[in-house]
This record gives sequence, C-alpha cells and structure tokens, in this order.
Amino acid sequence: MATTLFDPFDLSGLKLNNRIVMAPLTRNRSPGGIPGLMTAIYYAQRASAGLIITESTAISSQGQSYANVPELYSQAALDGWCAVTRAVHAKDGKIFVQLWHAGRISHFKLQPGGQAPVAPSAIRAQSRTYLEDSSGQGKFVPASQPRALEADELPGVVEEYCRAARAAMAVGFDGVEIHAANGYLLDQFLRSNSNHRHDSYGGSIENRARFLFEIVEAVAREVGAERTAIRLSPVTPTNDVFDSQPQPLFEYVVRGLAKYALSYVHIIEGATSGPRDYRQGEIPFDYSDLKDVYQVVGGRAAWMLNNGYDLALAQQTVATNQADLIAFGHLFISNPDLVERLRQGASLTPPDKSTFYGGNEHGYTDYPFMSG
Repeated sequence: MATTLFDPFDLSGLKLNNRIVMAPLTRNRSPGGIPGLMTAIYYAQRASAGLIITESTAISSQGQSYANVPELYSQAALDGWCAVTRAVHAKDGKIFVQLWHAGRISHFKLQPGGQAPVAPSAIRAQSRTYLEDSSGQGKFVPASQPRALEADELPGVVEEYCRAARAAMAVGFDGVEIHAANGYLLDQFLRSNSNHRHDSYGGSIENRARFLFEIVEAVAREVGAERTAIRLSPVTPTNDVFDSQPQPLFEYVVRGLAKYALSYVHIIEGATSGPRDYRQGEIPFDYSDLKDVYQVVGGRAAWMLNNGYDLALAQQTVATNQADLIAFGHLFISNPDLVERLRQGASLTPPDKSTFYGGNEHGYTDYPFMSG
C-alpha cells in the first residue's frame, strides 16, 4: 500500500502523527521580540500538523531583521516560548524552532547601537525589511548597507547559534531548524552574488560552504544531530541572492550534510512563495538528483519538500518516495485544522494577505475550524 500524507512518521525517534508540516511563517506579532499568549494560542491551534516549524527566530540582537519578530536570547522571550511549547505539547503536537540570523536583510534601526547589519561582504541587498513607527504602524523599507563580518567574528556567531539551540531545548522545543535559506546570513555566504570574500570563507564553493558546516557541526554537537535540521532554497531569488551554478553548489552542500545524522533536510523548490519551476543559471534545477546525491553518500535524514503543494501533488510526492514530509505554508495561516480538511477533502479558507504581517488576533487566531 502506498504511503500517504496521513501516515505517521518516525523522525529520528520523534513520533509524528502525520507527514504534514507547518512551514515557518513570519507574522510580526511578538512585540519587543517576546512571543505572548496570542502566539501560544496560534501554534496550539495548528498542533494537528505532524510537525510545526516556528517562524524565523533571531539568535541574537545582531541577527534581527524585522520589527516584532521573536527572539531566542532574552529571558522574557524564553519564558514566552516555554508557554508556546507547553501549549503545543498539550495538544499532542511536535514543534521545532527555526534558528535565524538575517545578516544583511536588516536595518540599522533594528541593530544594537544603530550599527550597520552584518554580511559576508559589504554588498547592499536590493530587498526590504519591516519597521514600525512611533504610532505602531508597520511599513516595509529598504535594507540598510551592511558591513562585512571579520573572520575573527565568525566563531562568535557560531557560539550564538549554539547558545540559541541550547536555550530552545531548555524551553521545550523538540528540535531546531537552522535557517540557511531565503537570502539570510547563511544563504548569503553560500551565494556568489552576495559573497565576495577573499579569505577561506569566500571564492570557491568549498570556501563559501565552510561557515554553514561549522554551524551545523557545532549545533549538532550541542543538542544532538537527531534534533538538528536545516532549511535550504537552492534557486530562490528571495532577498536578492543568486548563483549561476546552483546545482554543483547545493550538491556539494548536501554531500557535506550527509555525514551528520540530522533530523531532516528541508528543501524549498523554486522561488519561495513563487513559481515552483523558477531557475537560476542556464538549466532547470534537478531536485531529484539533489536527493539522490545526498542519499548515495550516506545521508539518512528525512527529506522535506516545500512550496506550492496542494493535496494531490503532496500525496503523489509522498507516495512515490520523492519526499518523506511535505511542508505547507500560507494554507496553515487560514486553516488551523488544515490536516483534517485535507483528510476529508473539505474546502479551504483563503488567507487574508493584508493581515500576514503585524496586527492583533485578526487574521492570526480568529480563522474558523470546520466545526465553526
């Protein structure tokens, strides 16, 4: 019998009730970086997902990118996250936190002391970040000019990832996902258009991937490889990242990841929240080959795919062993009971995009369940 989305899954000893994952979704509803009761309600409502991955969560004040995104370094934030994990576990859910350093996708007003954001190279991203004015109104503004990280600063960033991972496990998360996608710091190191370094962290593919591997190794050592996952987006142009040869770059990356017994590898296909067939370089990216390369060299982590899945495509992908897990994003915003709706083939509530970023309970915790 073919595998279905609704079959349970053993994620490195963590029992998932199904293979449907709630993807990380930035919602800008943690004032001062502190997730509150509203956040606990929001995630608990969606605990029927086999696994929840939280929104991007800053590992340090330097890693912040947008106003009112959560953090994982102050005691108040840790207390808030503790309430979230308890609420999810009370509903028999499982939840990983996404460890995030935004790098150059930030603004000096969000940085400690009003300093410039950091990046692999001092190249300004043609992208935007999100600020609030004195009246609490949010708006998108251009990202600030960054400064290049010095090589002797990089071990400190690695330690920030480790510290955040330790804190995550202490407040009850089931694991951590290292965010190395969507044009944020680790993706900036990987890509040729954002990394123009001339030291051992720039130039060749091997050098550009070095920092990523240092962080994966350190975090896996800190909290266990079986509780460590990673997110990659091989061809997305999100936040102004580009590489003319993404296939060899990301095949090198997954070969390197194969030596760690990670929980899962999370792959965004195509342009994030955009066309699945988007490509960079001259030829389409071969996602099947990427998985094969990973497994041929011994990679055994669960394989998670994401971007634009509907029920039919997700079922086909799991049934044909192209993926173990499928992540759904925007549909989880407006359908807290998405798993049951998919199981029953019920109608889906479309999300109100005007409430995606910032605000209150409206468009956050007030979407109806099927029962009303």
